[in-house]
Amino acid sequence: MKIVTIVGARPQFVKAAALSREFNKHKGIEEIIVHTGQHFDENMSEVFFREMEIPKPKYNLAINSLNHGAMTGRMLEGIEKILLDEKPDLLLVYGDTNSTLAGALAAKKLHIKVAHVEAGLRSFNMEMPEEINRILTDRISDYLFCPTQTAVDNLQKEGHENSPCKIFKCGDVMQDAATFYAKKSAEKSTINKQINLNQFILCTLHRAENTDDSTRLKAILDALNQIHLTTSVVLPLHPRTKGKIEALGVALKVKIIDPVGYFDMIELLKKCSLVMTDSGGLQKEAYFFKKNCVTLRDQTEWVELIENKVNILVGADKERIVSGASQMLNKESNFSIDLYGNGKACEKIAEALLELF
Repeated sequence: MKIVTIVGARPQFVKAAALSREFNKHKGIEEIIVHTGQHFDENMSEVFFREMEIPKPKYNLAINSLNHGAMTGRMLEGIEKILLDEKPDLLLVYGDTNSTLAGALAAKKLHIKVAHVEAGLRSFNMEMPEEINRILTDRISDYLFCPTQTAVDNLQKEGHENSPCKIFKCGDVMQDAATFYAKKSAEKSTINKQINLNQFILCTLHRAENTDDSTRLKAILDALNQIHLTTSVVLPLHPRTKGKIEALGVALKVKIIDPVGYFDMIELLKKCSLVMTDSGGLQKEAYFFKKNCVTLRDQTEWVELIENKVNILVGADKERIVSGASQMLNKESNFSIDLYGNGKACEKIAEALLELF
């Protein structure tokens, strides 16, 4: 079978690294990778392909720095041309980005089967562009690979059982990647020597719901500055977020570093005392490396982390953020529960696809 895989953003590079490695074990699978260019600078894109030994994309559309409509439209146009040339049996997409939706739409209109890895996630917040992308992608996909039972339940509640699609509970491919690369990261990364801190909180901040809302962004930054007075906060800063902070005029007192590659991120996760983030993927990665998490959002797709009390939601309220960080910094949690498939997700996906084709 011939698969065209669409990637465009950091979490998708991580997931593709794990699943592409599994595909390479099977002679019956030919994979062609298309990079939309959504994350395009050296630290956000190229370093991932190099470090993680992901097969070099055959195509790079170099589409970025546009509004949602223009970006999705140009991706749709570019992917359609590739699909007409390659004539694959299947198009595979990950997660919830504009690249995900554009790939699924292009394939579906050409009557090419679509597989969605990380299907069924819901924040139930329709103001998030990611929520719109994932709902629409799930609705038109033929094969829905769900990381958790909650994701399966969400699809069933939406009536997907009555649609011409197949639903699989496979586990989370990000755990496969974390398990594999954790063994290599210590050899490849020197990030902890560079920052030279014995105790620190690892923070990431990039979601539009926070960075595009000046009130929310200021409250989060003020909270981080206050927390940093007692426990160092390390913030790998996304270029877009950096621009928003500069425009807001808030002086950040935390330790700012450039965006990091996956190996550096794993080593930061290993060493940190707590994770604070508005990222979806990093919430799970915190769990993989047995770290409590404070989520700077009003909802999360990963409700099992909340239910197991290893993660709390604090939104963008300064006092809740500060108190939440203090609470989770000193909390003893149970990380032994298998929430995400114990690193076997990619194997299950490859086996399912080979049986289907």
